[in-house]
Amino acid sequence: MSARTGPRRPRHPTTGRKPVTTRLTPRVRRSVLTLVTGAATALLLSVTSATAAPLDQPDDSGILAEPVDVYMKDHPSDSGMQPHSFGPLHESPDIKVCPTAEECATSQNPIVGQRNYIFVTLRNPGPYGTGATETGRIEVYRSTPGGSAAWRSDWTQIGWMQVPVSAGSTTVTIPWDNVPGPGHFCLATRWVSPNDPMTFEAPEISVSALHNNNIAWRNVDSVELVAGGQAQIRPYSIRNALTWANRNSLVFSQVGAPLNTAGGRLVADLGPTLYQRWLQGGKAGKGIRDVGRNQIEIVEPGQASLDNLMLNANEKLALSLSFTATTVTKEPIAVRVTQFGPNSLGAERADLGGVRYDVKVAAR
Repeated sequence: MSARTGPRRPRHPTTGRKPVTTRLTPRVRRSVLTLVTGAATALLLSVTSATAAPLDQPDDSGILAEPVDVYMKDHPSDSGMQPHSFGPLHESPDIKVCPTAEECATSQNPIVGQRNYIFVTLRNPGPYGTGATETGRIEVYRSTPGGSAAWRSDWTQIGWMQVPVSAGSTTVTIPWDNVPGPGHFCLATRWVSPNDPMTFEAPEISVSALHNNNIAWRNVDSVELVAGGQAQIRPYSIRNALTWANRNSLVFSQVGAPLNTAGGRLVADLGPTLYQRWLQGGKAGKGIRDVGRNQIEIVEPGQASLDNLMLNANEKLALSLSFTATTVTKEPIAVRVTQFGPNSLGAERADLGGVRYDVKVAAR
């Protein structure tokens, strides 16, 4: 491998060793990519960029002599450092869902049963590259909304595209056909290329996204309410991606105006299994009220938590969130539900990700 100049990639956060990268020969790489390409011919894939266009065949140009670093932002302030200190990780501004092939101003919930479009922004260079053009594959996946999603068991691929990324920003457009109901998902994107490898992969996506600028994650859901109308229900999953049992928390916080500005009410239905775990953990928490039938009202959405929730090894439990409101408001309201617990790097209480719910209340 040719010597590289410029910023160096970080060492592995656990072992302290430099990442080891396995390079495929052109012949092997051609064979693998040909198989992938054949499986994806049914997808309509397009690229929108002033400098990039779709490739008919995967690039086979080999290894570059200069360092390459293509990245996606985890946070608006993210510059591609691995890791960084910005949060939350699960609201990437470089992933957007739109109902048409023309990019929309803000990401929207996908419309069930029809074609939607996912727009992914790739940036070149990051702090470890020089801006050289790199050809790689952008992959998009979906999962149930919630906290610590495990790679790969919790993720279903939506589509992928082979694309060259030059200096500047390149927007890739990937169609999403036959969106399944109820239409609420976490999305993750992965940039895979021979000259810009990921440093390592963790069991949970929260750690992988923090330590790989090739991975981005977006869990943002819109909640459209009618004042005095029916509740809107949103699915949520709490997950232990590790191989040992441990205790976790669900923490509720607010962005913008408080939910009570709209006379809002938020109730978590834990289901029988998770509710029993909460009882066994001493009904720990704050800013909450047990209303029976496995349900917990989040009385103070800006500073509430459900704590001491025991999860078995590799366990995933489902719950649901019910939103209602009584008053029309034009102020932006958002509620974050974030899972905290141990991670694979040894932290006892790490941010494992979650979902931001953007709430709008219209007149009846």
